[in-house]
Amino acid sequence: MSNTHATRRDFMKRSVAAVAVPVIAPASALGKDGKTAPSDRIVIAGIGMGGRMQTHLSNFLSHKQVQWAVACDCFASRRNAAKARIDRFYRNKDCAVTRFHEEVLARSDVDAVILATGDRWHAVLSALAARAGKDVYCEKPFSLTISEGQKMVDVIERYGTVWQCGTQMRSNGSFRFAVEAIQKGRIGNVKRITASLGGGIRGGGPGKGEPAPDPEVFDYDRWLGQAPWAPYSRHIVRSWRGNWDMGGGTICDLGAHLFDVARWALNTPDAPVEYEGAPPTRKRGMLVARSETARAKFANGVELVGKVGDKEMRFEGDEGWLYIHVNGTIKTKPASILKDRFVPKVDRQFMKGHVENFLDCVRTRELPAAHAEAAQRSHIICHCANLALRLGQKLTWDNKTKRFVGNDDANKMLWRSMRAPWRI
Repeated sequence: MSNTHATRRDFMKRSVAAVAVPVIAPASALGKDGKTAPSDRIVIAGIGMGGRMQTHLSNFLSHKQVQWAVACDCFASRRNAAKARIDRFYRNKDCAVTRFHEEVLARSDVDAVILATGDRWHAVLSALAARAGKDVYCEKPFSLTISEGQKMVDVIERYGTVWQCGTQMRSNGSFRFAVEAIQKGRIGNVKRITASLGGGIRGGGPGKGEPAPDPEVFDYDRWLGQAPWAPYSRHIVRSWRGNWDMGGGTICDLGAHLFDVARWALNTPDAPVEYEGAPPTRKRGMLVARSETARAKFANGVELVGKVGDKEMRFEGDEGWLYIHVNGTIKTKPASILKDRFVPKVDRQFMKGHVENFLDCVRTRELPAAHAEAAQRSHIICHCANLALRLGQKLTWDNKTKRFVGNDDANKMLWRSMRAPWRI
């Protein structure tokens, strides 16, 4: 918890202790009967209460030390449904609702925020939350560009924020086993890594313009965030992940997970230095690359391939290979690698360990498993691959300067202008 909250709560404890009149309090208020005292709880607010947040609600509400206090969303239906679920869990009507993140961040009782908005909001809200003294659990991908991500990392470090990226494979026993086997040299020297990123994200076009809803029902202008203004249409709202102004498509979606696992397994702080994608067959405009294969190469010669296909990874070494599916299935050659597996099979949606790691770090102020700098290094891979696909060019990346070598077109795309008033 933030120093501000710790100081305030310590003051309240001292104030109560100084009162001579005996007070009869319920066991739950004193932390008895297995319940956590209110002064020791981590107060949580959620921003972006759509489908992904439902998973977070299940995981965070299950922790006794958590108190979920606010549901914030641009859709009234989503924030109200979340409130109903939270109130049912606590058997009260205390959960606040709002469409304004400013109200959430201004609350002195909120210790941490869970961000499950669209991609365009992740870095902006992370920075705003850090400045407001809140810790952050942020869904991936957490940035639209490389420079945006780096600016957010700088803010997180400056304010001492505990920030966890939603790349939960970092705390997943199945993926940890695979990574440790590779790092121990069980398949020899890694030569090639293939990451299959799913079936591809559709859409992205503007759709047919329609009258915008009442902001009390759906605040479309706020939902757009930093993205350039565009006429409202139901299509653009449904298909934002495939829209270049709002999301990173397939490469930045599951790629944020699997490319991170690749870098983790190689135990390298650096992204690949070479990227190549198929030449674009048409003008992309608003659309994000969907079905092409992206190829990259690390400085040590290891190849990394990202392609459409079943959600899985294959590590090929000079002494064997290791395959892992996102559902936790692992196959290896030699098969003897699996005899050391002592953890149960868990899929990529298993978040218990990642959530617990975040909550522990909120208390201890230690770096979480997917801290900001680690997440940024892996997201660089996603953005470089996307730019190689978009430009249809071979790109060379310099990890020291954080720029492309000899390519002005690519370097101009390290950053995008943000629509006022949003900034990092």
